[in-house]
Amino acid sequence: MELLGAIILTLVAVWALLLVVLWWIRPRDVRALDVVHVVPDLVRLTRDLLVDRTAPRGVRVALVVLLAWLISPIDLIPEFIPVLGPLDDVIVAVVILRYVRRRMGAEDLRRRWRGSAEGWALVERLLGSRAGG
Repeated sequence: MELLGAIILTLVAVWALLLVVLWWIRPRDVRALDVVHVVPDLVRLTRDLLVDRTAPRGVRVALVVLLAWLISPIDLIPEFIPVLGPLDDVIVAVVILRYVRRRMGAEDLRRRWRGSAEGWALVERLLGSRAGG
């Protein structure tokens, strides 16, 4: 019974640590409503990258992981919690999209972007746009 208690306590501690890390790396200068407006363009970009055999395999695998995370009913923060529910999904998406940008380069992603210039500017803010990247 003590072992089970230790395992549960460890899982709760890891969960709390993940929440803190996700809160720390969250995009700070982007409103949730703004993100909602670019979701269709992000979905299109993701689909385009998934079917493009010239995209690096690691990028396609990361995007499959992202899609699995988003459709999974298991979350760090349950979806029914107002405001905070979707936060882990957004942060995981940002982390994976930052990885995609590092692997492919911002210019390559920009060329593939089919949304508006304003939408791309928001994506750059979300991903923490950086020179050369």
